[in-house]
Amino acid sequence: MVLKPVLAGTFKLDGGAMFGVVPRRIWEKLIPPDNQNLCTWALRCLYLETGHSRILIDTGLGNKQSDKFYSYYEPSGDVLITDALIKQRIQPESISDIILTHLHFDHVGGALARDQSGIIYPLFPNATVWVMREHWQYALQPNAREKASFLTENINPLQALGILRFLDESEFTGLEFIKVDGHTRAMALPLIHVAPGKKLLFSADLFPSVHHLPLPYIMAYDMQPLITLKEKEDVLNRCLLENIALFFEHDVDHEVAILKKNESGKAVADATCTLNEWLSKTQ
Repeated sequence: MVLKPVLAGTFKLDGGAMFGVVPRRIWEKLIPPDNQNLCTWALRCLYLETGHSRILIDTGLGNKQSDKFYSYYEPSGDVLITDALIKQRIQPESISDIILTHLHFDHVGGALARDQSGIIYPLFPNATVWVMREHWQYALQPNAREKASFLTENINPLQALGILRFLDESEFTGLEFIKVDGHTRAMALPLIHVAPGKKLLFSADLFPSVHHLPLPYIMAYDMQPLITLKEKEDVLNRCLLENIALFFEHDVDHEVAILKKNESGKAVADATCTLNEWLSKTQ
């Protein structure tokens, strides 16, 4: 099995929104904001070779939105994920499957592009795109609060182009999916069986960063925060039980956390490291 982090640039989001009810005087010590109260977050995707599949998990923001749209988020770096892949000598044409944890714009935007005539086309011409069926149906008719995160140009073409399939029907070697509903309906967390007794969880927006491990640290973006609270507890307990490490999609400084149980019996980060460092410990 081959695993590689793929950084599709960074973007900015309001620090208060990212930490919910946690006061700024606490969270600003973890991630200092700029003078607009914005913090910088990673768009870290994951490349995976398993069995006969070459998989990309999530795709970042992409570049087909308007300048006005991007001005809200100030993206920087290799925002187009294909550029980031090519730098790692991974050709977009080699990707066989794209797994989307959910369809919010910062996770799905890089799957498609727009040409000069306005036509939307897949950036990965040989890839099938996978998403939870329940989430897909939910995203087609979003509630008013979440609607701004589900952009029709990111979602509708996936089906129109005939490249969409549902994770409920998938059979990927060494992969299972944990379904969670607090952040958005039926978000899929890929759990990767790397080696006997060693597993890695792509934590998506359940744990955007290592700083979100404490149970009350829940984003204001979450649709059902009390459900998120319970899901965080359940997932962390499973991680402790099964020796599962966490891979962070939005943490600029930390790729992987190895967990331990503290004196109160709660899951905390025992150590953080790069994915390559963690992989070297599994061999």
